[in-house]
Amino acid sequence: RALKGLVVMSGELEAMGTSMTIGRVPAMWAAVAYPSLKPCGPWVADLLQRLEFLDAWERAGQAPPTFWVSGFFFTQAFITGTLQNFARKYQLPIDTVAFDYACLTPDETADAEGVKPADGAVVHGLFIEGARWDADAHEIAESRPRELFTSMPYILLLPKAKADIEPVKGRKELYTGEIDGTAHVYMCPVYKTSVRQGVLSTTGHSTNFVMFVRLPMAEAATQKHWIKRGVACLTGLDD
Repeated sequence: RALKGLVVMSGELEAMGTSMTIGRVPAMWAAVAYPSLKPCGPWVADLLQRLEFLDAWERAGQAPPTFWVSGFFFTQAFITGTLQNFARKYQLPIDTVAFDYACLTPDETADAEGVKPADGAVVHGLFIEGARWDADAHEIAESRPRELFTSMPYILLLPKAKADIEPVKGRKELYTGEIDGTAHVYMCPVYKTSVRQGVLSTTGHSTNFVMFVRLPMAEAATQKHWIKRGVACLTGLDD
């Protein structure tokens, strides 16, 4: 309408038109949207996919058996809500529970699509950068040549009392303070974008960091090995 002279061509409208012309997400859209590095076309496609995910959930009238974690605007609310449901169910203080994690096999994934877990939630849609998921060995492995990202399997977020979560080997446990744990896993950070940085929002949560997940690794591997590789999971890619 501004191009036709029906409304005033403001600076904001002109900037929006310029951004769309060169394939960027307009700043006025990005300011009220979720973090994303996608260009305008893939960004709109991703937005429509998110709306379809939420619309299907609303039309079903109940939560789906698995959750596309990449489709949430405020992922931390979903994580906190899952913990709160567990805490209420077992009458536990919310600050005494945390997540354990289990990467599902293909057979377990097929079962999860039809039956909800008794506790926790099954999520999918994550990508791993700096490594890959070896489905045969059921562990993270070195990336293949020229392969920047690979999809992660479905992951069960399993709430437990913090005292019941196995401490991580070679890492000071956040909840118990123990240094020499027994769980041979990599504490993999999860981010919304590949920038891997964010700012604290008014809720006290980071605008980019989501959580840590415990990923199985080979017996010969160590936490330091994957930290030096810069291994992290992302809820969305840049294109």
